Amino acid sequence: MYVRAAVDFELVAGLRTAQSAIDFVDKNAVDLLIMDVMMQDGIDGLSAAALIKEKHPEIRIILTTSASETSWEQKAKDAGIESFWYKEYDEHGLLEIMERTLKGESIYPDEEPNVPFGRITRSDLTDREIDILRELTASKTNEEIAEELQISVNTVKRHIQNIMEKTGFESRLDLAMNAKRIGLVVNDSDRLGNE
Repeated sequence: MYVRAAVDFELVAGLRTAQSAIDFVDKNAVDLLIMDVMMQDGIDGLSAAALIKEKHPEIRIILTTSASETSWEQKAKDAGIESFWYKEYDEHGLLEIMERTLKGESIYPDEEPNVPFGRITRSDLTDREIDILRELTASKTNEEIAEELQISVNTVKRHIQNIMEKTGFESRLDLAMNAKRIGLVVNDSDRLGNE
């Protein structure tokens, strides 16, 4: 809608899947690609953007998301993706990000989205608590979380208890469901569609 209304840009396609975007840029001239991280029906937007960047380094890419999952920013940077835009939380508008990206700037948020979560906000959680929550949203047991993060099971339990005390949620299920519902964290298995 924004792009269609903008005088300085021409929308050449609106595609439903990430695979469609991969196929489209192979056959058509594209200066800028805007892709959501979470896409349905196959490959996710982050993986697709990385593949496109590898094959077509001249195409500038803006990854977008409505979630507040911050681990994707580093993955996008590592893939050479120029810009990253949080739809719900960024102070800059999409058209501004598009203009600046096309001029050669790399635009990433200066700070993490500060999303309300229970009685607190995202910034009240430590990095390790965020990691634990991310694994919790994938319905992992304490043992599986401990193994994934290479910490003890008791440390996992202590972190979960701390998060519940901070947020006011009464169970690990409440924590996981609410974190997932608002997109506070997204486990890679959900992004990659391996549910």
